[in-house]
Amino acid sequence: MANQKRDYYEVLGVPRGANEEEIKKAYKKLAKQHHPDLNPDDPHAAERFKEINEAASVLTDAEKRGRYDQFGHDGIDPNGMGGGGFGGFGGAEHMGGFGDIFDMFFGGGFGGTVSPNQPRRGADIETELAVSFEEAAFGAQKEVFIHRLENCSTCGGSGAAAGSSPSACLNCSGTGQVRVVKTTPFGQMQTVKTCPRCQGKGVTIDKPCSDCNGSGKARRKRKIQVTIPKGIENGAQLRISGEGEGGFNGGASGDLYVVVRVKPHPLFARVGNDTHAQMDLTFAQAALGATLEVPTLDGKISFKIPPGTQNNAVFRIKDKGIPYLRGIGRGDHKIKVRIMVPVNLNEEQREALAAFEDGLGDENYRDVGKRSSDGKEKGFFGKMKDAFMN
Repeated sequence: MANQKRDYYEVLGVPRGANEEEIKKAYKKLAKQHHPDLNPDDPHAAERFKEINEAASVLTDAEKRGRYDQFGHDGIDPNGMGGGGFGGFGGAEHMGGFGDIFDMFFGGGFGGTVSPNQPRRGADIETELAVSFEEAAFGAQKEVFIHRLENCSTCGGSGAAAGSSPSACLNCSGTGQVRVVKTTPFGQMQTVKTCPRCQGKGVTIDKPCSDCNGSGKARRKRKIQVTIPKGIENGAQLRISGEGEGGFNGGASGDLYVVVRVKPHPLFARVGNDTHAQMDLTFAQAALGATLEVPTLDGKISFKIPPGTQNNAVFRIKDKGIPYLRGIGRGDHKIKVRIMVPVNLNEEQREALAAFEDGLGDENYRDVGKRSSDGKEKGFFGKMKDAFMN
């Protein structure tokens, strides 16, 4: 590029008849786009940026632009350009100084300068809280302990030691900002920057508070009351407004977010708003039926098991599940049956069980819903017969 320079108008993307304002506008856009600090992974960014600065330096100078329009690059004396620096604009002192060049044209960065004196909201805090299965179901009042940044109680947030007070910054006269004038190819430009002495606060502290070292803030441990609503699920997040870290310059405090972790229950599992449990029955109880004490979230209740209950059968007890969050009513309690097969039988028990089995007929092993052509339920032995016949 150094041996064969591009046309300066082409570099800036402006027509040859462009006025100074159009050239400045084009330069600002390209300088912002190709600054090396914004393109750290592009090895050619610095070269393109230098080319843009060079073009702008010539085309914004009436005398240089006139010679360039008449004689091209030959009409410009490179020895008078400060070794490629072009009047200090875009030279080495600016190539690494991202802040300087953009302070000149864009008011201290892309988003503008934000005064440190403006009220700022405090940071949010997140913590976890473990609750029991029952507490999640029916709600509870709990406590959490957090550490948060608050106004120092010793100095009241001023940062100054007892018997003293902050004084106006002499560097900025208490405004928190200083004005800087720079000379550029476009003329003198004035920018406003945060005061480096007081960091924009407008005041300085000669005798800082010993407890907070002049910051006006201190970290404290606090106990916060948390209301657990009924029906809350594991992993749900509760927001407690204003219980986060304290704000700055009169800004609002942040919020506290509590993530609820529900401990597993030894008997119950939750699916939606229903509770699920397993109940073991003996062979006799399943065959003959029984009235049993069944555990629920409300305590044990009497429940009748019908005769002929099959393995894996599920029974539902209405309105004994989890209360609905922010609603009325509850889910159901569902019980899944597991039939226990007797083991370690002695000889007398074996003979009794064999005799019992011999006395059973096809009608004693029925599958509900499986019927023969005559409309009667077809039992196990009937289905076996059909299978071999087919």
